[in-house]
Amino acid sequence: MTYTPNHSPCVEQNHPQFKELDQYIESLHLSPDDPRRKDTLIMTLHRAQEIFGYLPEIVQLHIAKKYSISHAEVSGVISFYNFFTTTPKGKIQVNVCLGTACYVNGANKVLQEFEQVLGIKSGQVTADGKFSIESLRCVGACGLAPVVTINHKVYGKVKPGDVREILEKFFIEEDKDVKEVSHA
Repeated sequence: MTYTPNHSPCVEQNHPQFKELDQYIESLHLSPDDPRRKDTLIMTLHRAQEIFGYLPEIVQLHIAKKYSISHAEVSGVISFYNFFTTTPKGKIQVNVCLGTACYVNGANKVLQEFEQVLGIKSGQVTADGKFSIESLRCVGACGLAPVVTINHKVYGKVKPGDVREILEKFFIEEDKDVKEVSHA
């Protein structure tokens, strides 16, 4: 099953998300010959990623057209900066550090446990769009190795046996949200 997040772009560029992006670009008041135009590209990519959740090719092409630049220029900026992503992410983003300190302390086994519990591999999103898993090279918390971040919260000295307990609160919060919606 292919996951399409709630915040993913419609293929039609008249979708409200594209209108929001266009309003942002228009608010910059840039003309095609304005030398500041390319300086604002990174800001626009950040905004687009906030709006869509990631930067698929259709969004990249749209931005390139609005900026009167090539798609290669836009995708070059996206591939240069690690912050940008061209794949959808889950509502709950699990990141397992595989840097040297984390790896030698068993991070690969922690990653395998997250993959087994969630039923997806690193780089994937669960079918319901709730969880995604990524492996990172270093989060800068080597003294806490192995390190996991979930939605920017840091968990240190994680062992495979801790994974279910860490995820439990997210499963509970998701169940609570579902029950609140169904009672509304």
